[in-house]
Amino acid sequence: MPFLLLKEGMEVRDIMIKQRTVARPVESVGIGLHKGRPVRLRLEPMETGSGIVFYRKDTGVTIPLRPENVVDTQMATVIGKDGSNISTIEHFLSAVYAYGIDNLRVVLDDAEMPIMDGSAASFCMMLDEAGIQEQNAGKEILRIKKEIKVSSAERYVSLKPSETAVFDFSISFDHPVISHQHFRFNFSKQEFIREISRARTFGFLKEVQYLRSKNLALGGSLENAIVLDDTKVLNPEGLRFEDEFVRHKILDAMGDMKILGSPILGTYEAFAGSHSLNHELTMALLADSDAYERVTLQVRESSEFARSFA
Repeated sequence: MPFLLLKEGMEVRDIMIKQRTVARPVESVGIGLHKGRPVRLRLEPMETGSGIVFYRKDTGVTIPLRPENVVDTQMATVIGKDGSNISTIEHFLSAVYAYGIDNLRVVLDDAEMPIMDGSAASFCMMLDEAGIQEQNAGKEILRIKKEIKVSSAERYVSLKPSETAVFDFSISFDHPVISHQHFRFNFSKQEFIREISRARTFGFLKEVQYLRSKNLALGGSLENAIVLDDTKVLNPEGLRFEDEFVRHKILDAMGDMKILGSPILGTYEAFAGSHSLNHELTMALLADSDAYERVTLQVRESSEFARSFA
């Protein structure tokens, strides 16, 4: 059954998807990927219309989650304001996206999100522990009206109109374990938990050695990343999925798209996409007012889009 958009003067007879926050505060501690220091993370409820707000407890700086606050995309997505940054937010944000969280205060005592196990699974568990609270306001979605695409050589990322929410990703690496991989993810919270959330970040041993020579990746280990040498995976337990690499790329993309502030009704498609291209895509979309509209979504109970947040 198709969705209905809430228009001015329209009589409300159908069920409206409501904004969400966490039901109660919850805390966790993990290691920062680059500095290797313990980081305390606390999630707190926020009022309707607040959006996702990060707070650096050690510096007293609040950083709203907005595309204009993205300050670096070289190795991770980094937001910053007034001289305070927070790095590697994309894994956490993918879980926030999947759980349909609209309003949330994220409190940290350092410049990094904890890496946990390199996936989003631990953040899903945090949100399950906190519980989800529906709020007395309609959920805003971002409906894609025309294709927006950014590219660099053969790499590209795009957003296209669609009646469902889809993340479609392809990668190609000159490595025998990875090679060519493709995954099409029809978005739903439950499928995210089963098929995407456990996919870990990955890197190559020679890159890790170089980063550590620059005092980076000091918290990285086989406990929080897939590490490959020239021929094989070095993690003793192996892979969680045969195509874990491309699934993690979808996880990253979902986190980067959450920076737009609203869930996307459309198809995200990428070949060899990156944090940098994702940021360019969000900025290109927002620069073209004909390419999207933000609407409060009113749906019938049987709507596929409504069920995707269940």
